[in-house]
Formats: sequence, C-alpha cells, structure tokens
Amino acid sequence: MKLNWADIPKPIIALSPMADMTDSAFCRTIKDVVAQVDERLTEEQKVQMNGIGQPIVFREMVSSQAIVRGNNKTLNMTDIHPAERPLVQQIFGSDPDVMAVSAKIIMETHAPEGIDINMGCPVYKLVHDFNGAALMKEPELASEMVRKVKAAVDVPVSVKIRAGWDNPKQCLEFSKILEQAGADLITVHARTKKQGYAGASDWDLIKEMKAGVSIPVLANGDIHTSLLTFISLEQTKADGVLIARGALGNPWIFSQIKEILAGLEPTPTTMQERVRVIKKHLDYHIELYGEGGIKTFRKHLVWYLRGIPGIKPFKIKLHTSDSKQVVHEGLQDILDADLEGLSSRDATHPDAAERTHMTK
Repeated sequence: MKLNWADIPKPIIALSPMADMTDSAFCRTIKDVVAQVDERLTEEQKVQMNGIGQPIVFREMVSSQAIVRGNNKTLNMTDIHPAERPLVQQIFGSDPDVMAVSAKIIMETHAPEGIDINMGCPVYKLVHDFNGAALMKEPELASEMVRKVKAAVDVPVSVKIRAGWDNPKQCLEFSKILEQAGADLITVHARTKKQGYAGASDWDLIKEMKAGVSIPVLANGDIHTSLLTFISLEQTKADGVLIARGALGNPWIFSQIKEILAGLEPTPTTMQERVRVIKKHLDYHIELYGEGGIKTFRKHLVWYLRGIPGIKPFKIKLHTSDSKQVVHEGLQDILDADLEGLSSRDATHPDAAERTHMTK
C-alpha cells in the first residue's frame, strides 16, 4: 500500500510510537484484533468503509546515529512483518544529514510506508542533546531536517511535535514552518515539554493549529477510549488521531473505533477475549525475543490488567512471571475466578466518555 496522508480516508486512526512498547509483536496484535471486525462486515459494508478505521501503526523510535553507525540491533528494530503494513517508522536525532542517511538506510532495508520525525519526546536523555522536543527551540534546524529527510526518501515524511517547549502556543508557528519545509503530516501532543504528561491535553489548541495549516493533522493526548476518539475529533477538527497510552494493554480501542465507524455497537471485551489476546501477543513477543523475552512482556501485562475490578490478587504471579507456562497459569487463575473483565477503558464502560488523567 502506498501511503498518501492527503488522500487516505478520514478519520485517520493510528497507533502512536512509544519506546519499548510499540514493537512488531504489539503492532501485529493490534492488526489481529481489528481483523476480527472485518470478518463481521458484509461485502457491502467493506465497500462503504473503503479502508476507514483501518489502523496505521507508527513503530517505536530508533536512533538515527545508531542506524548510521551500523548498529544491527537498532536496524533490526525496524524490520517489518507483512501483517503490520502500512507502517510508519519513527526516527530521532539532532543532525539533519545523519537523519537523512538513516531514513534512506531504513527505506532500503525494510521499506516502511512512511518516515516520522520525533520532535516531541520530552525525556531528558533525548532533549539534552537537541533530540525530540528540543528541536522545537530550533525551528531552522527542524526545517532543515525535514527538507533533508524528504529529499532522501520517496515516502511521506511526518513530524510529531508537542504544544511547545514551555509556551503552549509555540506549535502554531512551528507547524507552519514544518509545512513549508515539506512535512506531509503533523501530529501534535497538546502538552508542552515542561508539562510532560501532567495536566490535560489542550484539544482546543489542536483545533487552532489545524486551522493554520493545510496538511493533515493528527490529535494526540488523552485519547484513552474509543468514545474519546470521536469526542476529540469533534473538538479538534483534526484529520485523525494518534493513540498512545490508550492503546497499551487495550488493542480493542482500535476494533471498537472501527465498529463505531461501521455503524455497529462496540463489542465489550470479556475476560476470555482479554486472555486470548494476551496469549497471542505473548506468542508474538516470544517469536521476536525468545523465551527470555518473558521478562520484558511483564510491562504489557501491567497494562492489560489495568482498570479491571478484582484483579489485584492475581497481579503478583503475572508480574513476576519468567516463563510462558507461568503466564498461562496466572491467566487461568483469573479465568477460574470468573472476573467480568470489563476495564475502565472499554467503550461500554459507564465512564468511557470521561477524560481521566492516566499516569505514565
């Protein structure tokens, strides 16, 4: 599939790149869950949908410096399973030339459908070296970076930014600079770098930024349920959403969004379905990292079990699991307890339309 942000059916529904989380195993899991909705649609409904609601995944960021230095571990992080496509690979760095070369290497090696430039990450280990959100303080450097990456690849180049470094209005002019440099799409997380993940994402600011550019804009921040997706789209007038923490342990946010777009009632996530998907995700994770990868899967278990009444007594076994068998035993214990399985992030939860602060 050739990706064209301007022509893709709206609203655009996408998974945000998140370090150590949105790897190939998680992206494949999301595509699997959404495929179940496709099986329920009639041929007429599929034609009417015309691809609307099919999630585009943005893979976790990789270092441009590491790619150019020939770090095989980093380059392998950009490998793509066919089931993940269309896929956008995010890169970060502070040197426009290195960014351009890294983008070209990734394209020649794995050919993602798009390249995304990280200008929004607020963590110190990135911003102290003028990576991530620090680029918002250097508009000329940011502009040069977009131009050089665009010249190096033949796929769309998008940019993820924040509201600003410490001034929430900074994105209004910065987005115009990125558009003039050739960016094909901009995602804005409507918090400043200084805010981090505190406070609320300013959806009205996204609307103001969207009105000032002609390229597509994705809204990001505080979209934790499928219902909030549509509330966000209405408030921001954005072309789509980039869902981050709302998707962690909750791939059903994408299937429920697609159901709503298709005119269907969202399917509640039962405990049986939750366990089934956790097992499938675990299989993909082991396929990617080996049996030793169980320990790195624990962080996903934390998210999968979030917001479920009565789950606390079962967490210790799962959060200390070191084998597939132990994970399966812990999940069976949960099934035997006959818990409902409906989390606070499910579309059918009474509070699904309420914006709540989600700790990182």
